[in-house]
Amino acid sequence: MPALRGLFHEELELISEQLVELSKMSARALNRATQALFDADLVLAEQVISDDEEIDAVRRDLDNRAIDSLARQQPVATDLRQLVTTLRMSSDLERSGDLARHVAKLARLRYPEPVLPEELRLTFVEMAEVAEAMVLRAGEIIASLDVNGAKELQDRDDTIDRLHRDVFRILLDPKFAGATQLVIDSTLLSRYYERFADHAVSVAIRVVYLVTGVWHDELDEATYERHTSGQVPRAEG
Repeated sequence: MPALRGLFHEELELISEQLVELSKMSARALNRATQALFDADLVLAEQVISDDEEIDAVRRDLDNRAIDSLARQQPVATDLRQLVTTLRMSSDLERSGDLARHVAKLARLRYPEPVLPEELRLTFVEMAEVAEAMVLRAGEIIASLDVNGAKELQDRDDTIDRLHRDVFRILLDPKFAGATQLVIDSTLLSRYYERFADHAVSVAIRVVYLVTGVWHDELDEATYERHTSGQVPRAEG
């Protein structure tokens, strides 16, 4: 039995490593999709779109491992919570990859024309940098089981939300003279980046639940202090 438990925990570690890899793959996809968007790079856009199948494949393998472990090991307490939470986090990270693919598809659709008006380029540069950094940080939070991560990413998400509002402010300015298609495309892109960041926050919030057994918005100060001060290990119930 101890040997079986050891194998089970090795499987849990592998699943966690796959989640971290998914975060890196999604971040890389967004980085390259953004480059394709700004440079009107059709070849790179096509590569991002085709590479999304690799993200899907890792997600499927991860989910199959988790479901198989649920069926074979009948885990309880923290192990059960980890497996169930893993399924939700893998979905968040896979959807992040889908959003990067959407950015690349829009770049491909408008090629060789620019997708963004010049007035919005700097806003989207910052939005892309923050969103990419957020999903990479989400991977680090998974690896370290960092309970502080949810608050950190929520703060960063405030920046994304501000930039999202800035996009609408610029588009709705009477001085903006862009064509209707530019307005539609810019609105869609802003939503893609905003949702990408939301998925990173969702992952970090799920880590809080995994570690403490309590949802982030229900976590009392005493429980939070125990888990962030190193006084207690992961919750067992």
